[in-house]
Amino acid sequence: MENLEPLDLLTRFGAALVIGLLVGLQREYAYVQEHPKRGTPELFAGVRTFALLGLLGCTTPLVAELTGTMLVLGVVLLVVGVLLTVAYFIQAREGAAGMTTEIAVLLVLLAGMLCYWNHLVLAAALGVATTVILAVKLQTRSFTRNLSREDVYATLKFAVISAIVLPVLPRTGYGPPPFDVLVPYKIWLMVVFISGISFLGYVLIKLVGPRRGVGLTGLLGGMASSTAVTLTFAQRSGDAPALARSFAVAILLAWTIMFFRVLVEVAVVNTALLRTLWLPMTAGAATALAYAAYLFFYAAAPRGPQEEQDNLKNPFELGPAITFGLLYALILLVANAAQMYLGSTGVYLSSIVSGVADVDAITLSMAELSRQNTLAHDTAARSIVLATVSNTLVKGGLVLGMGHRNLGKAILPGLVLVAAVTLGVGLLA
Repeated sequence: MENLEPLDLLTRFGAALVIGLLVGLQREYAYVQEHPKRGTPELFAGVRTFALLGLLGCTTPLVAELTGTMLVLGVVLLVVGVLLTVAYFIQAREGAAGMTTEIAVLLVLLAGMLCYWNHLVLAAALGVATTVILAVKLQTRSFTRNLSREDVYATLKFAVISAIVLPVLPRTGYGPPPFDVLVPYKIWLMVVFISGISFLGYVLIKLVGPRRGVGLTGLLGGMASSTAVTLTFAQRSGDAPALARSFAVAILLAWTIMFFRVLVEVAVVNTALLRTLWLPMTAGAATALAYAAYLFFYAAAPRGPQEEQDNLKNPFELGPAITFGLLYALILLVANAAQMYLGSTGVYLSSIVSGVADVDAITLSMAELSRQNTLAHDTAARSIVLATVSNTLVKGGLVLGMGHRNLGKAILPGLVLVAAVTLGVGLLA
Protein backbone atom coordinates (compact mmCIF):
# COMPACT_ATOMS: atom_id res chain seq x y z
CA MET A 1 0.00 0.00 0.00
CA GLU A 2 1.24 3.48 -0.84
CA ASN A 3 2.13 5.48 2.28
CA LEU A 4 0.36 8.80 1.68
CA GLU A 5 0.77 11.96 3.66
CA PRO A 6 -2.50 13.32 5.12
CA LEU A 7 -2.34 16.46 2.98
CA ASP A 8 -1.78 14.43 -0.19
CA LEU A 9 -4.69 12.16 0.68
CA LEU A 10 -6.98 15.12 1.36
CA THR A 11 -5.97 16.66 -1.97
CA ARG A 12 -7.02 13.54 -3.86
CA PHE A 13 -10.32 13.26 -2.02
CA GLY A 14 -10.90 16.99 -2.49
CA ALA A 15 -10.39 16.68 -6.25
CA ALA A 16 -12.88 13.79 -6.38
CA LEU A 17 -15.40 15.84 -4.38
CA VAL A 18 -15.06 18.87 -6.67
CA ILE A 19 -15.54 16.74 -9.79
CA GLY A 20 -18.70 15.23 -8.32
CA LEU A 21 -20.03 18.63 -7.32
CA LEU A 22 -19.33 20.06 -10.78
CA VAL A 23 -21.19 17.32 -12.64
CA GLY A 24 -23.95 17.23 -10.05
CA LEU A 25 -24.58 20.95 -10.28
CA GLN A 26 -25.03 20.68 -14.02
CA ARG A 27 -27.38 17.70 -13.75
CA GLU A 28 -29.58 19.33 -11.11
CA TYR A 29 -29.62 22.70 -12.89
CA ALA A 30 -30.60 21.04 -16.18
CA TYR A 31 -33.39 19.11 -14.46
CA VAL A 32 -34.81 22.25 -12.84
CA GLN A 33 -34.75 24.05 -16.18
CA GLU A 34 -36.55 21.21 -17.93
CA HIS A 35 -39.13 20.74 -15.13
CA PRO A 36 -39.77 24.22 -13.70
CA LYS A 37 -43.25 23.37 -12.32
CA ARG A 38 -42.31 20.37 -10.23
CA GLY A 39 -40.84 22.32 -7.33
CA THR A 40 -38.16 20.26 -5.61
CA PRO A 41 -36.36 18.25 -8.29
CA GLU A 42 -37.15 14.53 -8.21
CA LEU A 43 -33.85 13.63 -9.81
CA PHE A 44 -32.13 10.26 -9.63
CA ALA A 45 -28.74 11.90 -8.97
CA GLY A 46 -28.22 15.55 -8.11
CA VAL A 47 -25.51 17.61 -6.47
CA ARG A 48 -25.29 15.61 -3.24
CA THR A 49 -25.44 12.22 -4.95
CA PHE A 50 -22.72 13.06 -7.46
CA ALA A 51 -20.52 14.53 -4.72
CA LEU A 52 -20.89 11.31 -2.73
CA LEU A 53 -20.15 9.29 -5.85
CA GLY A 54 -16.87 11.15 -6.32
CA LEU A 55 -15.93 10.41 -2.71
CA LEU A 56 -17.02 6.78 -3.13
CA GLY A 57 -14.85 6.43 -6.18
CA CYS A 58 -11.83 7.75 -4.28
CA THR A 59 -12.57 5.67 -1.17
CA THR A 60 -13.00 2.37 -3.00
CA PRO A 61 -9.36 1.83 -4.12
CA LEU A 62 -8.18 3.00 -0.68
CA VAL A 63 -10.28 0.34 1.04
CA ALA A 64 -9.14 -2.22 -1.56
CA GLU A 65 -5.51 -1.52 -0.65
CA LEU A 66 -6.21 -1.59 3.09
CA THR A 67 -7.98 -4.95 2.85
CA GLY A 68 -5.52 -6.36 0.33
CA THR A 69 -8.16 -7.46 -2.15
CA MET A 70 -9.37 -5.89 -5.38
CA LEU A 71 -12.75 -7.56 -4.92
CA VAL A 72 -13.82 -4.34 -3.22
CA LEU A 73 -13.69 -2.58 -6.58
CA GLY A 74 -15.84 -5.24 -8.17
CA VAL A 75 -18.40 -5.18 -5.35
CA VAL A 76 -18.76 -1.38 -5.47
CA LEU A 77 -19.09 -1.35 -9.25
CA LEU A 78 -21.67 -4.15 -9.07
CA VAL A 79 -23.74 -2.34 -6.44
CA VAL A 80 -23.65 0.92 -8.37
CA GLY A 81 -24.52 -0.96 -11.55
CA VAL A 82 -27.58 -2.52 -9.92
CA LEU A 83 -28.74 0.89 -8.63
CA LEU A 84 -28.30 2.38 -12.10
CA THR A 85 -30.28 -0.46 -13.66
CA VAL A 86 -33.15 0.03 -11.23
CA ALA A 87 -33.11 3.80 -11.78
CA TYR A 88 -33.13 3.34 -15.54
CA PHE A 89 -36.15 1.05 -15.53
CA ILE A 90 -38.05 3.43 -13.24
CA GLN A 91 -37.33 6.39 -15.53
CA ALA A 92 -38.14 4.34 -18.63
CA ARG A 93 -41.52 3.41 -17.13
CA GLU A 94 -42.21 7.14 -16.68
CA GLY A 95 -41.36 7.81 -20.33
CA ALA A 96 -37.74 9.01 -19.91
CA ALA A 97 -35.57 6.35 -21.53
CA GLY A 98 -32.30 8.31 -21.72
CA MET A 99 -29.11 7.04 -20.07
CA THR A 100 -27.16 10.30 -19.87
CA THR A 101 -27.29 10.67 -16.08
CA GLU A 102 -26.51 6.98 -15.54
CA ILE A 103 -23.39 7.19 -17.72
CA ALA A 104 -22.36 10.39 -15.93
CA VAL A 105 -22.61 8.50 -12.62
CA LEU A 106 -20.15 5.87 -13.84
CA LEU A 107 -17.75 8.52 -15.15
CA VAL A 108 -17.75 10.41 -11.83
CA LEU A 109 -17.16 7.16 -9.96
CA LEU A 110 -14.21 6.27 -12.20
CA ALA A 111 -12.87 9.82 -12.01
CA GLY A 112 -12.87 9.49 -8.21
CA MET A 113 -10.79 6.32 -8.55
CA LEU A 114 -8.37 8.13 -10.83
CA CYS A 115 -8.03 10.84 -8.19
CA TYR A 116 -6.93 8.30 -5.61
CA TRP A 117 -4.41 6.83 -8.04
CA ASN A 118 -2.99 10.38 -8.41
CA HIS A 119 -4.11 10.91 -12.00
CA LEU A 120 -5.51 14.27 -10.96
CA VAL A 121 -5.05 16.04 -14.30
CA LEU A 122 -6.74 13.23 -16.22
CA ALA A 123 -9.56 13.05 -13.66
CA ALA A 124 -10.13 16.80 -13.78
CA ALA A 125 -10.15 16.76 -17.59
CA LEU A 126 -12.65 13.89 -17.53
CA GLY A 127 -14.90 15.79 -15.13
CA VAL A 128 -14.80 19.00 -17.11
CA ALA A 129 -15.36 17.21 -20.42
CA THR A 130 -18.32 15.34 -18.94
CA THR A 131 -19.87 18.58 -17.67
CA VAL A 132 -19.39 20.34 -21.00
CA ILE A 133 -20.95 17.48 -22.94
CA LEU A 134 -23.93 17.46 -20.59
CA ALA A 135 -24.31 21.24 -20.84
CA VAL A 136 -24.42 21.48 -24.64
CA LYS A 137 -27.44 19.22 -25.03
CA LEU A 138 -29.60 21.80 -26.81
CA GLN A 139 -26.79 22.91 -29.14
CA THR A 140 -25.85 19.39 -30.16
CA ARG A 141 -29.47 18.43 -30.79
CA SER A 142 -29.99 21.54 -32.89
CA PHE A 143 -26.81 20.79 -34.83
CA THR A 144 -27.69 17.16 -35.57
CA ARG A 145 -31.20 18.14 -36.71
CA ASN A 146 -29.66 20.47 -39.27
CA LEU A 147 -27.22 17.88 -40.62
CA SER A 148 -27.79 16.61 -44.13
CA ARG A 149 -26.61 13.46 -45.87
CA GLU A 150 -23.96 15.52 -47.64
CA ASP A 151 -22.64 16.70 -44.27
CA VAL A 152 -22.22 13.12 -43.07
CA TYR A 153 -20.48 12.08 -46.29
CA ALA A 154 -18.22 15.13 -46.07
CA THR A 155 -17.20 14.19 -42.53
CA LEU A 156 -16.33 10.68 -43.69
CA LYS A 157 -14.23 12.10 -46.54
CA PHE A 158 -12.31 14.28 -44.12
CA ALA A 159 -11.72 11.27 -41.86
CA VAL A 160 -10.29 9.35 -44.83
CA ILE A 161 -7.89 12.06 -46.00
CA SER A 162 -6.69 12.88 -42.47
CA ALA A 163 -6.64 9.52 -40.68
CA ILE A 164 -5.87 7.14 -43.55
CA VAL A 165 -4.11 9.01 -46.37
CA LEU A 166 -2.02 11.52 -44.40
CA PRO A 167 -0.15 9.11 -42.06
CA VAL A 168 1.14 6.92 -44.93
CA LEU A 169 2.62 9.74 -47.03
CA PRO A 170 6.43 10.13 -47.12
CA ARG A 171 7.84 12.71 -44.73
CA THR A 172 11.03 13.44 -46.66
CA GLY A 173 11.64 15.43 -49.82
CA TYR A 174 12.78 13.99 -53.12
CA GLY A 175 15.53 15.20 -55.40
CA PRO A 176 18.36 17.68 -54.87
CA PRO A 177 17.83 21.19 -53.50
CA PRO A 178 15.65 23.16 -54.03
CA PHE A 179 13.31 20.23 -54.73
CA ASP A 180 13.96 18.77 -51.27
CA VAL A 181 11.27 21.07 -49.83
CA LEU A 182 8.55 19.17 -51.69
CA VAL A 183 7.57 16.85 -48.85
CA PRO A 184 4.30 14.98 -49.68
CA TYR A 185 3.28 14.76 -46.02
CA LYS A 186 3.60 18.51 -45.42
CA ILE A 187 1.82 19.42 -48.65
CA TRP A 188 -1.09 17.07 -47.95
CA LEU A 189 -1.17 18.36 -44.39
CA MET A 190 -2.06 21.76 -45.80
CA VAL A 191 -4.93 20.18 -47.74
CA VAL A 192 -6.15 18.49 -44.55
CA PHE A 193 -5.85 21.70 -42.59
CA ILE A 194 -7.86 23.74 -45.08
CA SER A 195 -10.60 21.11 -45.01
CA GLY A 196 -10.49 21.08 -41.21
CA ILE A 197 -10.79 24.86 -41.01
CA SER A 198 -13.81 24.72 -43.27
CA PHE A 199 -15.46 22.08 -41.08
CA LEU A 200 -14.63 23.97 -37.87
CA GLY A 201 -16.23 27.12 -39.19
CA TYR A 202 -19.28 25.19 -40.35
CA VAL A 203 -19.78 23.55 -36.95
CA LEU A 204 -19.28 26.77 -34.99
CA ILE A 205 -21.69 28.67 -37.21
CA LYS A 206 -24.29 25.96 -36.63
CA LEU A 207 -23.72 25.95 -32.87
CA VAL A 208 -23.28 29.60 -31.88
CA GLY A 209 -24.56 31.56 -34.87
CA PRO A 210 -22.92 33.07 -37.95
CA ARG A 211 -21.20 36.14 -36.45
CA ARG A 212 -19.70 34.54 -33.33
CA GLY A 213 -18.91 31.23 -35.04
CA VAL A 214 -16.73 32.63 -37.78
CA GLY A 215 -14.88 34.90 -35.34
CA LEU A 216 -13.94 31.97 -33.13
CA THR A 217 -12.80 30.06 -36.19
CA GLY A 218 -10.50 32.94 -37.11
CA LEU A 219 -8.87 32.87 -33.69
CA LEU A 220 -8.40 29.11 -33.61
CA GLY A 221 -7.35 28.77 -37.23
CA GLY A 222 -4.88 31.64 -37.03
CA MET A 223 -2.88 29.70 -34.47
CA ALA A 224 -1.86 27.27 -37.20
CA SER A 225 -2.35 28.96 -40.58
CA SER A 226 -3.85 32.37 -41.22
CA THR A 227 -3.51 31.67 -44.95
CA ALA A 228 -5.81 28.66 -44.68
CA VAL A 229 -8.35 30.71 -42.74
CA THR A 230 -8.22 33.48 -45.36
CA LEU A 231 -8.65 31.04 -48.23
CA THR A 232 -11.49 29.22 -46.51
CA PHE A 233 -13.58 32.30 -45.80
CA ALA A 234 -12.82 33.83 -49.19
CA GLN A 235 -14.35 30.72 -50.74
CA ARG A 236 -17.27 30.66 -48.31
CA SER A 237 -18.13 34.30 -48.96
CA GLY A 238 -19.44 33.37 -52.38
CA ASP A 239 -22.10 31.18 -50.74
CA ALA A 240 -23.00 33.74 -48.04
CA PRO A 241 -22.30 37.30 -49.25
CA ALA A 242 -24.40 38.81 -46.44
CA LEU A 243 -21.86 37.41 -43.94
CA ALA A 244 -18.99 39.30 -45.59
CA ARG A 245 -18.29 41.49 -42.56
CA SER A 246 -18.30 38.49 -40.24
CA PHE A 247 -15.90 36.67 -42.56
CA ALA A 248 -13.70 39.79 -42.67
CA VAL A 249 -13.60 39.85 -38.86
CA ALA A 250 -12.51 36.20 -38.79
CA ILE A 251 -9.77 36.82 -41.37
CA LEU A 252 -8.46 39.85 -39.48
CA LEU A 253 -8.42 37.90 -36.23
CA ALA A 254 -6.39 35.18 -37.95
CA TRP A 255 -3.94 37.83 -39.18
CA THR A 256 -3.67 39.16 -35.62
CA ILE A 257 -2.76 35.73 -34.32
CA MET A 258 -0.16 35.38 -37.10
CA PHE A 259 1.81 38.38 -35.78
CA PHE A 260 1.81 36.99 -32.25
CA ARG A 261 2.79 33.55 -33.54
CA VAL A 262 5.84 35.10 -35.21
CA LEU A 263 6.87 36.66 -31.89
CA VAL A 264 6.53 33.31 -30.12
CA GLU A 265 8.67 31.56 -32.73
CA VAL A 266 11.38 34.20 -32.47
CA ALA A 267 11.29 34.04 -28.67
CA VAL A 268 11.91 30.29 -28.80
CA VAL A 269 14.87 30.49 -31.22
CA ASN A 270 16.49 33.86 -30.47
CA THR A 271 15.17 35.94 -27.58
CA ALA A 272 17.58 38.78 -28.30
CA LEU A 273 15.90 39.40 -31.67
CA LEU A 274 12.64 40.27 -29.87
CA ARG A 275 14.06 43.66 -28.83
CA THR A 276 14.05 44.70 -32.47
CA LEU A 277 11.03 42.79 -33.71
CA TRP A 278 8.37 43.18 -31.02
CA LEU A 279 7.34 46.73 -31.97
CA PRO A 280 6.47 46.20 -35.67
CA MET A 281 4.77 42.85 -34.96
CA THR A 282 2.73 44.31 -32.11
CA ALA A 283 1.82 47.33 -34.24
CA GLY A 284 0.59 45.10 -37.06
CA ALA A 285 -1.41 42.92 -34.66
CA ALA A 286 -2.96 45.95 -32.94
CA THR A 287 -3.98 47.44 -36.28
CA ALA A 288 -5.63 44.24 -37.47
CA LEU A 289 -7.40 43.78 -34.14
CA ALA A 290 -8.61 47.39 -34.05
CA TYR A 291 -10.09 47.20 -37.55
CA ALA A 292 -11.70 43.84 -36.72
CA ALA A 293 -13.28 45.45 -33.65
CA TYR A 294 -14.55 48.32 -35.81
CA LEU A 295 -16.20 45.89 -38.24
CA PHE A 296 -17.72 43.85 -35.44
CA PHE A 297 -19.04 46.63 -33.19
CA TYR A 298 -19.65 49.63 -35.43
CA ALA A 299 -20.06 48.48 -39.02
CA ALA A 300 -23.50 47.53 -40.27
CA ALA A 301 -24.48 44.02 -39.29
CA PRO A 302 -25.22 41.53 -42.09
CA ARG A 303 -28.81 41.12 -43.04
CA GLY A 304 -30.59 37.79 -42.86
CA PRO A 305 -27.87 35.77 -41.07
CA GLN A 306 -30.12 32.78 -40.56
CA GLU A 307 -31.01 32.59 -44.24
CA GLU A 308 -27.35 32.83 -45.19
CA GLN A 309 -26.49 30.15 -42.67
CA ASP A 310 -29.04 27.86 -44.24
CA ASN A 311 -27.53 28.53 -47.68
CA LEU A 312 -24.01 27.54 -46.65
CA LYS A 313 -22.91 24.62 -48.79
CA ASN A 314 -21.01 21.50 -47.88
CA PRO A 315 -18.03 22.48 -45.68
CA PHE A 316 -15.70 20.06 -47.46
CA GLU A 317 -14.72 21.19 -50.93
CA LEU A 318 -11.59 19.18 -51.64
CA GLY A 319 -11.15 20.47 -55.18
CA PRO A 320 -10.18 24.04 -54.19
CA ALA A 321 -8.22 22.71 -51.20
CA ILE A 322 -6.11 20.38 -53.36
CA THR A 323 -5.58 23.18 -55.87
CA PHE A 324 -4.28 25.36 -53.08
CA GLY A 325 -2.02 22.52 -51.91
CA LEU A 326 -0.44 22.33 -55.37
CA LEU A 327 -0.07 26.10 -55.47
CA TYR A 328 1.50 26.02 -52.02
CA ALA A 329 4.04 23.44 -53.17
CA LEU A 330 4.92 25.49 -56.25
CA ILE A 331 5.45 28.71 -54.30
CA LEU A 332 7.45 26.84 -51.65
CA LEU A 333 9.75 25.53 -54.38
CA VAL A 334 10.23 28.98 -55.91
CA ALA A 335 10.88 30.53 -52.50
CA ASN A 336 13.50 27.91 -51.62
CA ALA A 337 15.25 28.37 -54.95
CA ALA A 338 15.35 32.14 -54.44
CA GLN A 339 17.04 31.72 -51.06
CA MET A 340 19.60 29.29 -52.49
CA TYR A 341 20.71 31.24 -55.55
CA LEU A 342 20.41 34.82 -54.31
CA GLY A 343 22.47 34.21 -51.19
CA SER A 344 23.03 36.76 -48.43
CA THR A 345 22.97 39.69 -50.85
CA GLY A 346 19.38 38.94 -51.70
CA VAL A 347 18.15 38.28 -48.18
CA TYR A 348 15.41 40.91 -48.33
CA LEU A 349 14.14 39.76 -51.71
CA SER A 350 14.35 36.18 -50.52
CA SER A 351 12.26 37.07 -47.50
CA ILE A 352 9.61 38.70 -49.65
CA VAL A 353 9.46 35.67 -51.92
CA SER A 354 9.43 33.24 -48.99
CA GLY A 355 6.73 35.21 -47.22
CA VAL A 356 4.45 34.59 -50.16
CA ALA A 357 4.27 30.91 -49.24
CA ASP A 358 4.97 30.71 -45.53
CA VAL A 359 5.89 33.11 -42.73
CA ASP A 360 6.97 30.46 -40.24
CA ALA A 361 9.85 29.06 -42.31
CA ILE A 362 11.48 32.41 -43.02
CA THR A 363 10.92 33.57 -39.44
CA LEU A 364 12.72 30.57 -37.97
CA SER A 365 15.51 30.79 -40.57
CA MET A 366 16.21 34.47 -39.92
CA ALA A 367 16.05 33.99 -36.15
CA GLU A 368 18.55 31.14 -36.31
CA LEU A 369 20.95 33.06 -38.60
CA SER A 370 20.91 36.07 -36.30
CA ARG A 371 21.46 33.84 -33.26
CA GLN A 372 24.59 32.46 -34.93
CA ASN A 373 25.72 36.04 -35.72
CA THR A 374 25.65 35.17 -39.41
CA LEU A 375 23.11 37.93 -39.92
CA ALA A 376 22.70 41.24 -38.09
CA HIS A 377 19.68 41.56 -35.82
CA ASP A 378 18.38 44.57 -37.73
CA THR A 379 18.64 42.75 -41.06
CA ALA A 380 16.95 39.66 -39.67
CA ALA A 381 14.15 41.71 -38.11
CA ARG A 382 13.48 43.66 -41.30
CA SER A 383 13.52 40.44 -43.30
CA ILE A 384 10.84 39.00 -41.06
CA VAL A 385 8.82 42.22 -41.34
CA LEU A 386 9.03 42.08 -45.14
CA ALA A 387 7.95 38.43 -45.08
CA THR A 388 4.91 39.16 -42.91
CA VAL A 389 3.90 42.12 -45.08
CA SER A 390 4.37 40.04 -48.22
CA ASN A 391 2.29 37.25 -46.72
CA THR A 392 -0.43 39.70 -45.66
CA LEU A 393 -0.61 41.19 -49.14
CA VAL A 394 -0.86 37.74 -50.71
CA LYS A 395 -3.70 36.82 -48.34
CA GLY A 396 -5.38 40.09 -49.22
CA GLY A 397 -5.00 39.18 -52.88
CA LEU A 398 -6.69 35.83 -52.21
CA VAL A 399 -9.64 37.68 -50.67
CA LEU A 400 -9.90 40.19 -53.51
CA GLY A 401 -9.43 37.57 -56.21
CA MET A 402 -11.46 34.66 -54.85
CA GLY A 403 -13.90 36.20 -52.38
CA HIS A 404 -17.20 37.94 -52.94
CA ARG A 405 -17.00 41.67 -53.69
CA ASN A 406 -18.69 42.40 -50.33
CA LEU A 407 -15.82 40.68 -48.55
CA GLY A 408 -13.28 42.57 -50.66
CA LYS A 409 -14.84 45.91 -49.76
CA ALA A 410 -14.86 45.02 -46.08
CA ILE A 411 -11.27 43.75 -45.94
CA LEU A 412 -9.50 46.26 -48.23
CA PRO A 413 -9.12 49.17 -45.73
CA GLY A 414 -7.83 46.75 -43.10
CA LEU A 415 -5.39 45.20 -45.56
CA VAL A 416 -3.92 48.60 -46.47
CA LEU A 417 -3.70 49.71 -42.83
CA VAL A 418 -2.07 46.51 -41.56
CA ALA A 419 0.51 46.37 -44.35
CA ALA A 420 1.35 50.09 -44.11
CA VAL A 421 1.67 50.17 -40.33
CA THR A 422 3.73 46.99 -40.12
CA LEU A 423 6.09 48.04 -42.91
CA GLY A 424 6.41 51.62 -41.68
CA VAL A 425 7.17 50.70 -38.07
CA GLY A 426 9.44 47.86 -39.17
CA LEU A 427 11.62 50.06 -41.38
CA LEU A 428 11.80 52.89 -38.86
CA ALA A 429 12.37 50.78 -35.75
